[in-house]
Amino acid sequence: MRRLDDVHDLLDSTADESERLGDLTDAAARALRDSGALKISVPRELGGYEFSPRQAIDTIARVSHADASAGWSFMAVQMVTGTTAAYLGAEAVRDLYPDVAGDRYATIAGQGTKMGTATRVEGGYRISGRWHFASGISLASHIHTAAFCEETGEALVFTLPKDRVTLIDNWDVMGLRATRSIDYTCEDVFVPQTHVYPVATTHAHHGGAAYRIGLANMAGVCHTGWALGVGRRMLDELKALVASKSGTPNASVDTHQFYAEYAEAESRLRAARSWAMEVWADNEATLDRGEHLSTEQETLTRLMLNNTTWSVQAVGQMVHKWAATAALRRGPLQRFFRDLHSGTQHVTSGPVVLQNCGKWLSGLAAPEARWVFLDLQEPRS
Repeated sequence: MRRLDDVHDLLDSTADESERLGDLTDAAARALRDSGALKISVPRELGGYEFSPRQAIDTIARVSHADASAGWSFMAVQMVTGTTAAYLGAEAVRDLYPDVAGDRYATIAGQGTKMGTATRVEGGYRISGRWHFASGISLASHIHTAAFCEETGEALVFTLPKDRVTLIDNWDVMGLRATRSIDYTCEDVFVPQTHVYPVATTHAHHGGAAYRIGLANMAGVCHTGWALGVGRRMLDELKALVASKSGTPNASVDTHQFYAEYAEAESRLRAARSWAMEVWADNEATLDRGEHLSTEQETLTRLMLNNTTWSVQAVGQMVHKWAATAALRRGPLQRFFRDLHSGTQHVTSGPVVLQNCGKWLSGLAAPEARWVFLDLQEPRS
């Protein structure tokens, strides 16, 4: 965390240039790699840090506070790099993670919600498809991508070198521009069985309790940390701005209305973080007992992420309102506002997930219902 503090100013100062490039600058990418932070989700037995969910939330928040795009790219790559190390067996780990402590390991990015197709062949699979939103792809040496097996219908995750896919430079967006979350395709590419695992697995070949939460909850950890870091930075920016405005003629920030709305935004952000840490403290205790999360815990975890995302969105709206014309000009306030509103569009905080949370908590879902990724699945009659 001290190393991240040391690179905070660099990530902040290069953010405008990263946005202009549509990708992180070489200096920003190198700083993230050199900090060691890309190892936070790699199992300790392989030379990583194996952070707990709460440690990961705080780490992702710290990077996102410096630059929302850097935080988004970082959260994606560290998660996939770590979970791949956990869920693949010994042969794949020897290939991809030969010396993590010595900084010789694969960094992995890709997409797991829009499925391609996979056909079984001797020794593995041949996969084809087009996938979207490969956030952080420039930081990666390898691709993580999901496809349905045509023979079994099973959803699987495939890991392959980045040079085996075709990258499509189509990232033209309002916010999170520097994440380069482009599309990519491949056609009939072979992936060995050793580099494949089920998308909904909670069985880890390497690492401890945290990996039993599976990919969907790992993603929830990431998006929670990102939102909290962005919300804190926006309030920090507003606080610095109003200090320069206060005392000037007819300053709107010298009103009781501003005081009240600032206090409300601060409480909303702090409450969101407190509930996130409460939920994950309970989850971690369950995992440490050797158990899996219950449906209620999974529901609260998804609901907490929705609350965090939209609480921070409300904070961003308040900041934009009171920043007035200062928010229109190029700079951190404008950039973070655009990045925030792009981040809220992620499927993990979408309306269908929220509806399923309400169905379970209201008692209207079957008691045997279970979460599979972002779907609350009830047993068939």
